[in-house]
Amino acid sequence: MFGRISMTKSTGNYSDNIQKLKQAIDEADAIVIGAGAGLSTSAGFTYSGERFEKYFSDFGKKYGFEDMYAGGFYPYETPEEMWAFWSRNIFVNRYMDAPKPVYDHLLELVKDKDYFVITTNVDHCFQKAGFDKERLFYTQGDYGLFQCSEPCTPVTYDNEEMVRTMMEQQSDMKIPSDLIPKCPNCGKPLTMNLRSDDKFVEDEGWDRAARRYNDFLQSRNGKILFLELGVGYNTPSIIKYSFWQMTANHPDATYACINYGEAIYPEEIQAQTICIDSDIGQVIEDL
Repeated sequence: MFGRISMTKSTGNYSDNIQKLKQAIDEADAIVIGAGAGLSTSAGFTYSGERFEKYFSDFGKKYGFEDMYAGGFYPYETPEEMWAFWSRNIFVNRYMDAPKPVYDHLLELVKDKDYFVITTNVDHCFQKAGFDKERLFYTQGDYGLFQCSEPCTPVTYDNEEMVRTMMEQQSDMKIPSDLIPKCPNCGKPLTMNLRSDDKFVEDEGWDRAARRYNDFLQSRNGKILFLELGVGYNTPSIIKYSFWQMTANHPDATYACINYGEAIYPEEIQAQTICIDSDIGQVIEDL
């Protein structure tokens, strides 16, 4: 239905938008938080620069890539090399805390509200910050889970112990061969539970979270705030486009977008929109 999209850095001056958003949060009967990579970036989970050099300079020098994202797609010659990278990548981006307390401050902002979170992030920052796990839907997977590469069954496996062991025993950017994770059901290699192709496993936990999210959307009325944080255009239909559509369908709804460099909205919902082109962490601090 959105024929035109108006590109804008904001729908007003910054201080006015902060006050409007604060009022929208205070008055909301329910808040639906949609989070993308920009939220974790604001929290310090950057994949390049100083953080890459701190944790992956050896990989960068050996293989020639300059960020963790590229490292995930590098064609390693052996599974021992591949799992040395991935175990470190998972450890750094899933089991370590975010450098900045952005998620903690976001929780303080909404903890007394009726909220639900849908996110394409796989770093588990919401749950680590204390968000209610029954109010979280990780649509694209979780760095903390493995699945069969086949997959032979719709089952995922907690990987923390395996990842920590690979981290402790890796040497010269390789893990011991006997640590290569195998499916306990069929013996084929395990892989990350990340949505990258049609083999992504939506296990029982994923299905329950999807149902809880849909139930939340169906059962909430009144003033609903769709709070979009750092969502880009890799998978816009999951959060951004659906938030636009639901806002258009709910005359009492408010759509708030906080996104540094990509704060846009369709003209059809301009009257219901608060759009802030700024660092998410700073906005949350100012709120």
